[in-house]
Amino acid sequence: MSEYGFKSRDEKGPRGGGGRGGDRGERGDRGMGDERGGRGFGRRKVCRYCADKNLKVDYKNAPELKYFITERGKIVPRRISGNCAKHQREVATAIKRSRNVALLPFTLMQHQ
Repeated sequence: MSEYGFKSRDEKGPRGGGGRGGDRGERGDRGMGDERGGRGFGRRKVCRYCADKNLKVDYKNAPELKYFITERGKIVPRRISGNCAKHQREVATAIKRSRNVALLPFTLMQHQ
């Protein structure tokens, strides 16, 4: 034991973990197998409004806004849609305006 009453790394139990949490440095078999790290996503999504400067966010263009809404009627997050922060805010505002003038539904009817 140390002078503070804790076990040193050498004094831990047979599993080496020593209880909750523990050191996870020796788990070599659980590696990702990829040198870049992360979870191996595909290519990076690009904001469609930044890529095409002629394209504008418009609340009256419901077919275009439907791309950013799930089947349940929720607004798709940035990490899924690939929008930049500026255009994601504009898309969210346009969807809310479009809902208020009844161009888009707030929720979709579910048949059971």
